[in-house]
Amino acid sequence: MKNKKDKILLKGMHFFGYHGVLDEERRLGQRFEVDLELVLDLQPAGQRDDLTLSISYADVFKTVEAVVIGQPFRLLEALAERISQQVLEQYPLVEEVVVKVKKPGAPIQGCFDYMAVEITRERDR
Repeated sequence: MKNKKDKILLKGMHFFGYHGVLDEERRLGQRFEVDLELVLDLQPAGQRDDLTLSISYADVFKTVEAVVIGQPFRLLEALAERISQQVLEQYPLVEEVVVKVKKPGAPIQGCFDYMAVEITRERDR
């Protein structure tokens, strides 16, 4: 029986990128934090102890890193969307991805931990 609740979690990935609405954000850059939840059936990998039936965390990390350090986006929404697209394109076992992009240094006066967006995207079947 397939378990639709299985997840691989990658939390607190830190990268430096050049995203933002303000010119200075795109010129100076800043730190971004990304959390991912990958929904897929982990039972075959767990039963057989076989990575080819799952997904390499290191590979997913590199995929996210390439997006965040790559093309600048004005909006966190666009950055999260690109991450979700790349994950779904590169990892066919992933049925659904939840992407949270955090911006701890958002140029807003006041005290806060971070500003963030979170999106959920499913594979078209």
